[in-house]
Amino acid sequence: MKKLVLLLIFSIIIFQSCIESLDRSKQKKNYTEITKIAFGSCASEKHPLPIFYNVVKHKPDLFIFLGDNIYGDTKNMDTLKKKYKLLGNKKSFINLKNKVPILATWDDHDYGWNDIGKSYEYKEESKEIFLQFFDEPASSQRRKHKGIYHSYMNKYGNNKLQIILLDGRTFRDDLKPYNGEYDNDKRYGFYQKDYAPHLDTPSTLLGKQQWIWLENELKKPADVRIICTGTQFGIEWNGYEAWANFPNERKHMVDLIKSTKANGVLFISGDVHYSEISKLDTPFYPLYDFTSSGLSSTWHFATPNQNRIEGPIMENHFGLINIFWEQNNTKIKMETWDINNNQRIEYTIPLKSLQFQE
Repeated sequence: MKKLVLLLIFSIIIFQSCIESLDRSKQKKNYTEITKIAFGSCASEKHPLPIFYNVVKHKPDLFIFLGDNIYGDTKNMDTLKKKYKLLGNKKSFINLKNKVPILATWDDHDYGWNDIGKSYEYKEESKEIFLQFFDEPASSQRRKHKGIYHSYMNKYGNNKLQIILLDGRTFRDDLKPYNGEYDNDKRYGFYQKDYAPHLDTPSTLLGKQQWIWLENELKKPADVRIICTGTQFGIEWNGYEAWANFPNERKHMVDLIKSTKANGVLFISGDVHYSEISKLDTPFYPLYDFTSSGLSSTWHFATPNQNRIEGPIMENHFGLINIFWEQNNTKIKMETWDINNNQRIEYTIPLKSLQFQE
């Protein structure tokens, strides 16, 4: 009888030990800190924008507007204000604003009008309206320099996340009109091209002062850096707006990341009314460009893009970046969620793959 009691006690002790071990394992597994960043672009103020309700359901830590946040397309600043007011009074936007912190940059349609750059004559007035709408503090550095470029640094435990918002409009030189440069390439034969690359003329997209600022930002210590740009960075040339029209500027970006040894760079972009992930190979590590464009807008085809590794997703959607902070094993998961709250893209990379090799 004593042996049976001892055996029973011993079994209970072993069982409790296993349960405690399992609980510790669960706690350790659930300890991983996750940062969720949602983003999107191309939102008509005339549309009800129900996609914002989907965004809130995913409980992101942040939402980033990448441009064409309204379709202003005007020289009349009263008209521009009215269009921002339409967005601001929208129930779906109010719900988003009340539940998720918001950051924003602009693109052509909320800056001025289609494809416009530095020649837009109301850039200062447009900037002030933009900053007021997105509740930019009076003390913000954005109010102390030309353009709206800015950066944020957030700390998660021992990790740092840097958000860099570029301004691809205020300083950008005029685009070069297309003149048949790629007519022999059959891949581009099914649609009209608008622009050609600046191959033999000096040109800028960001401008001298923004490049100096960006270099200093990339020198700051950070584990993950999300660079936000209105137009696509990582695609091949397609005849529409993109960094590919300014190959010298894209090379400058690659060279700057290399010279500053900036680890953890990931681009997010908008503009094209569909979602895709592009991968631009470089000598140090691949530069991914995660495009989310189509909060309300849609397009009927995707252009050729040999750098595309995921997509295109043509329905209304938003992008979501999940950062799983783990010591020596941080991962970044990129997702596209459509208007029906279906996951359409899931692509995960280890943070180690975005680091310079010592």
